[in-house]
Parts: sequence; C-alpha cells; structure tokens
Amino acid sequence: MTIRLYDSREQALVDFVPLVPGKVGLYVCGPTVQSSPHIGHLRSALVYDLWRRWFTYRGLDVTLVRNVTDIDDKILALSSGTDEEWWARAYRYELEFTAGYQALGVLAPTYEPRATASVTEMQQLVTTLIEKGHAYVAPDDSGDVYFDTANWPTYGALTNQGLDDMAPAADADPRGKRDPRDFALWKGAKADEPASAAWSSPWGDGRPGWHIECSAMSRRYLGSAFDIHGGGLDLRFPHHENELAQSTAAGDDFASYWLHNGLVAVEGQKMSKSLGNSIFASEFLAAARPVVVRWFLSSAHYRSTIDYHDGALLEAEAALDRIETFLSRAGRRLTGTRFAGVGARVVPDDFAEAMDDDLNVPQALAVLHDAVRTGNSALDDGDLDAAAREWQHVQAMVAVLGVDPLAPEWRGADEGDAHRALGTIVETLLAQRQQARAARDFALADRVREMLASAGITIEDTPSGSHWSLEQ
Repeated sequence: MTIRLYDSREQALVDFVPLVPGKVGLYVCGPTVQSSPHIGHLRSALVYDLWRRWFTYRGLDVTLVRNVTDIDDKILALSSGTDEEWWARAYRYELEFTAGYQALGVLAPTYEPRATASVTEMQQLVTTLIEKGHAYVAPDDSGDVYFDTANWPTYGALTNQGLDDMAPAADADPRGKRDPRDFALWKGAKADEPASAAWSSPWGDGRPGWHIECSAMSRRYLGSAFDIHGGGLDLRFPHHENELAQSTAAGDDFASYWLHNGLVAVEGQKMSKSLGNSIFASEFLAAARPVVVRWFLSSAHYRSTIDYHDGALLEAEAALDRIETFLSRAGRRLTGTRFAGVGARVVPDDFAEAMDDDLNVPQALAVLHDAVRTGNSALDDGDLDAAAREWQHVQAMVAVLGVDPLAPEWRGADEGDAHRALGTIVETLLAQRQQARAARDFALADRVREMLASAGITIEDTPSGSHWSLEQ
C-alpha cells in the first residue's frame, strides 16, 4: 500500500512517506474568524477531513491541527465603532464555523489552537529570526518587525517565484521596510486600536503578523518538522510562502509535503464578496440535508474547482437516494439470513486504489455507484451471495467517506419523528393488505398498493414479508 499525493512545492505526484512510521502530522490553516463562514470554508475543512479519514483507514495515526486566527486587521476594523469587543466578535464567528463543520460531519481536529493563545511562541520565533539576521526591527520606532525577504535566498521556493515577480506585501505600512516585499512578523500597537489587542514584547507593545502565527502554532503542536501542511489554493501566496520562508530561516525543517485544495465557483464564476455571489454556510446547509451538502462538496477532486450551479444539490440528493435505497433494500432482504452481519466491511480494491491515488474521490464514487448497481441486480436475481458482498462493500465505502445516509448523525429529530409517524401508517396499511391477500380479496389488496404508490411509496414483496420505501 502506497499513498500518493500531489505536493504543491514539487508540483508532482509523490509517494507519501511519513517522518514517523505509522503516524501522520497534518497542519491545516483554519479560518480567520472575522465574519460568517461561506461554502469555500466548508469545502476546505471537508477536504482535510477526507484525507484524515483515509489515512486512518489505512492504519495511520493522524494528528490534525487546524488553527483559528482570532486576531487580525479586519477583525479589529470590523469591531471598531461597535458595542462588541474584537475578541467577542471573533469568538462569535468561531462558533459559527464550528457549527458548520459539525453539521457536515467534519471530525474535530486533534488540536484547534487560537492564535491569541500562542503569542509567546510567536515572539520566540521572531527573536530567533532577528538573531539569525533574517528579520529586522523597523527604524521608525513603530515597533514593527519585518522578515528580510532579500536576505533569504530560497524565498519563493513554494510558488516558484523570484523576488522580481512578487507584488509588494500589503500586510503592513511600508514606511519602515527595507524592501516593499518584506512582510510583518510583529506589528507595533497603534493609537486607534484597543489596548486589549496588544501584547508586550522586546520591540514594544503590539501583536503578531498573520504569517508568523501558523509557523509558531505548527511548531508548538507538531514540532519543528512534520508531515503535511494543507490549506486553500488561495493561501499559497503569500501566506504559505511566507510561513515556509520564516520557519526554514529559523532553522526548522517544517512541512515535508504541501497540499492545496481547489476553490468554489458559482455558475462558472469565482465566488467572492466583490462579485456578490458568496454563499454562506448556513444558507447552503438550509438548502438540503447536511449529508447531501457533504456529498456535493466532496464529489469533485480536492485539487479542482468545484462549481455550484442550479440543481447541483438535487443531483447530489438523487445520488445519495440511490445508495440509501440499496442499503435499506439489502438490509431488509438479508435480515435473518446467514449473510446478515457476516464478513469484514472493507472497501473494494479499486476504491482503495482510487483513494491512494491523491485522494481521487470522483473515481472512488464511480466504484461506489457500480457496487450499488451490481448489488441491486443481485437482489433482483436472488443472488444473495453477491448482494451481501456488495452490501458490505457499499457500507464500508460510505463510512470511509462519511456519507452513510443511514447513519444516525444524519437523521435529525424532526425527520426521525416524521419517518416514524409515516412508518406507523404504512405498516398498518400493509397489515390490512396482507389480511386481504390471505382472504383472497385481491381487489382490496391492489387498492392498498395503488394508494401507497400514489403517495410515492413503493412496496416490495419478499419471502420475509412486504417492505416499503419512498420512491427516489
């Protein structure tokens, strides 16, 4: 078994070899909690949830760190002039992100550090960079500290850029910079910012720059060398480039591999606030069952752009309905037979090969759909051996992907109550139909079937009795 992944730094598919056999250290850039999450945030979290689940299925012990950036320029600016403190705003939106992740079935990270809880580690890293000659204190008494990009010869290695190709760093006032591309490691306190947003430091009161936060937190929770750094494609430059530069300049090996997930488009256009086409996570989760949203957001290859269009969630719903119908049908048919609960639920080889190949979920889903078709045909033919094999395969595949439509976490309280109420009515009618058939009153039995069919309910007569399901 060899897992291959696309390393963004190498720009090639490579074999994944963990630093410590049997273990994976994975750092993912989490949200900056300045406003409500959109579906791009959900997609990114889901991508690394799928990587984590697959590594775990392959027997690896995963430590996943996903940070929360709870202080930055925009958080301070958006809270300014309001009755809400900056830290309260950050926490409020952090809860929104957590709720969205939980609704999608994204597993909680091993560690989820807030930037404000690691300021000491950030200052230590900045001090090391100054001592090594790779950072400098601005000469204008602002208290700013910058990374000296011209002083680090491999700056640009992640995105294969030279200094002349780079735009100026826009993360701080350029007055104290030696070079406009130098980026802020520490930002001196400003008169118009709240005192609660500043920490004492050797360079004066202030707060950390954005990029130094992730370098310090990844080192704190995973060590100076770890396996994988992940995040959205939009973070490659400048954020990840700057992380790599400052961490390696400080003497850390940092990440062995870099993963970047694609973004989300809406009707063929890049999703952005400026275009007014951003879709908030809460809106999206209200538009369909959460498991359907998870299916849609994970259905494209993680490195590609996923395009949301009108009808996309209906297509995802239909795909999941076919799987749910098969699982329910097979479960009923195999109950009470020697096949019920027999055999380990392992994914088929072609599914595993797809997932090992840079997490090729679209190909894996094709295998899943083929298994559903084969299983339904086996049930139609009465081939219980084949039906049981595909049933177990399908159960294993949807469990690995986190999209088992029959799993209890996907059935809300209201849906469960409605399903139970409907079940009581249908079971009563089925009992009446069975009594009519026993009395050879076939006209009444047919009327019951027709009445249920008109309500979208399918009846399946089997040796173990009659079973019903909603038409898909």
